This record gives sequence, C-alpha cells and structure tokens, in this order.
Amino acid sequence: MSIEKSLLEKLEKLPAEQRQEVLDFVESLEKKTTKKSPRRNLKGLWADLGLAITADDIAEARREMWGSFPREHI
Repeated sequence: MSIEKSLLEKLEKLPAEQRQEVLDFVESLEKKTTKKSPRRNLKGLWADLGLAITADDIAEARREMWGSFPREHI
C-alpha cells in the first residue's frame, strides 16, 4: 500500500477537528520546505533611484540623530 493511500485511510477515520490539525501540520511542513526568495541588498533596493550614500553621509545622519540624545552625567 502506498503512503498516500495509507494516509487517506487513517485520515478518514479521524474526527473533523483532528483532520484540521493534520491539515495545519501539513501546511506548516509545506512552509518549511518552500524556498524563500533571497533578501535583496539595501543598495539593490535603491540602485535605480540614483542615490549615492557615502560614509560621511551616514556619519552626519548619526550625529544628527544622536546629537540631542540625553547622556548620563557621571
């Protein structure tokens, strides 16, 4: 007997609530095996916008963001 037939026979004997649990489990297995598309590099996301962000730009943005951040006085 094939695995599929055996599964169907056993599944037919289960109550509806347990069938739903089996379906949920199979769907979770399916999600694990589905290949995810690779994440895109941030540079790739804005490549077509013609932006050129330098290390100096990043340093300046950090200074602006953290410049007014309260510091503990020792």
